[in-house]
Amino acid sequence: MLPLTLSEIHLGATRAWENTVLSLNPSAERAYAYGVVHFSSSQRDAYDIDRAEYFFRRAIALNNRQPLAYHQLARIAFLRGEFSQAMTYINNELFLNPEPSPSSYYMRGLIRGYMGDYPEAVTDYQMYLTRKPANWAGFNDFAWVLVKDNRPAEAWEIVLHGLASYPTNPWLLNTGAIASYELGETERARSMALDAARFALALSEKDWLVAYPGNDPAVAQEGISTLYTAIMQNIHRASVVTATPATQTP
Repeated sequence: MLPLTLSEIHLGATRAWENTVLSLNPSAERAYAYGVVHFSSSQRDAYDIDRAEYFFRRAIALNNRQPLAYHQLARIAFLRGEFSQAMTYINNELFLNPEPSPSSYYMRGLIRGYMGDYPEAVTDYQMYLTRKPANWAGFNDFAWVLVKDNRPAEAWEIVLHGLASYPTNPWLLNTGAIASYELGETERARSMALDAARFALALSEKDWLVAYPGNDPAVAQEGISTLYTAIMQNIHRASVVTATPATQTP
């Protein structure tokens, strides 16, 4: 057996300390705080989705109305692709929390979008954006479900709202390219996708982790590559329609 590294020793000691403190002083707030630590992409060494889930469940066991505990469990289930379970959790959050976070409506919209329930997802994103109108991800995902609901003109308007504040955001630019393509604006689609590719190339792992705060930090570079690949596919699709060579890429 290989000897433990200093990092592994430190992590083991931290976990033992968390378990001991929570056992001696049970607290829903403390359990929730520990869960957040292990579900933060900004803390690479501490990130552990299974341990985060354990603490969020402990928080609920200690206080069924612990704010955001069900919300966090919904995020974890979503990352695992367990959409029905995620929907149950987020509905619990919105039912039990007398002052739900706007992010819970965002989360439900995201889950509904992946489940194909686009009209209901639209309603959730509208509720989110009325409460938090200056979030680029909200604009982007709202536009995405509008495209999926065959409403590209509305999606384009939402993208424009987002780009007014975030003109170099590659996610918004790529969604704008998709909406443009669906509207038959293939030249605009290609131009926006080219811009998206240019700005995607400049993304750092930190940028990606800010966009996906609950994801494993270890997959950040893979996430950037996936985004860039999707953008290049949109460039190719628009280029084929316009009969424009797709070689003029960043």
